[in-house]
Amino acid sequence: MGIREEMPLLARHEGRWEGAYTYVDPAGKIIDAHRAELTCSFPADGEWDYYQVNRYTWPDGRTEEHRFPGTYLGGGRCAFDTDRIRGEFWAVDDDTIYLSWIYKEHGADLRLFELIVLSPDGNSRSRVWQWIRGGVCVQRTLIDETRVLP
Repeated sequence: MGIREEMPLLARHEGRWEGAYTYVDPAGKIIDAHRAELTCSFPADGEWDYYQVNRYTWPDGRTEEHRFPGTYLGGGRCAFDTDRIRGEFWAVDDDTIYLSWIYKEHGADLRLFELIVLSPDGNSRSRVWQWIRGGVCVQRTLIDETRVLP
């Protein structure tokens, strides 16, 4: 069995998503916000088991693009290790994926924990990142997305 069969919830995320990222400090004050387009795929060429491309656009016109190739580890777990981040993710129930990762430039002291909840119809999802440094939440990222292409 492959990643699609062993991670059916992840397979339901395939496609293109558009949404908004809002970063808040521990008190809930907005510290950053931008639009995003994400593409989640399962490449047929076999180089990667899962591949995600994130494109961000800020109101001032700045843009960023980041690529996240994933390797299926078996047992319903997938890992990614890029020049920017390293982490793993897996489903915790029929609707929710859990991710844990670090930004390499910050070291292991700053860890991020994310929950992604997919709607029953598969057309919207909500995500929350918690940024934890030394056991204390230093910020959160709130993300709402809508599927625009299957």
